[in-house]
Amino acid sequence: MPFNVSEVQPTPNPNATKFVLDRSISEGPVSFFDAASAKDHPVASRLFAIGGVSGVFLLRDFVTVNKSPDAKWSDITSGVKRVLSSV
Repeated sequence: MPFNVSEVQPTPNPNATKFVLDRSISEGPVSFFDAASAKDHPVASRLFAIGGVSGVFLLRDFVTVNKSPDAKWSDITSGVKRVLSSV
């Protein structure tokens, strides 16, 4: 069942953004620091396929995505929304 991103929130880290969802994605905290560690997770692996994504954190009703310093949030944000709405 797809997720709806209800809000996109900045974090104190300029290379991380929080995507608030309409329902829970993970009961406990789950962190992925690279694509290899996310290969068996259906959502995280797809998020790492977005160019510039360098980390993914899942907890309850939100996903925090980290990007590489040279990546643009405009490209990543649309990709994250697309992935979450299609899982």
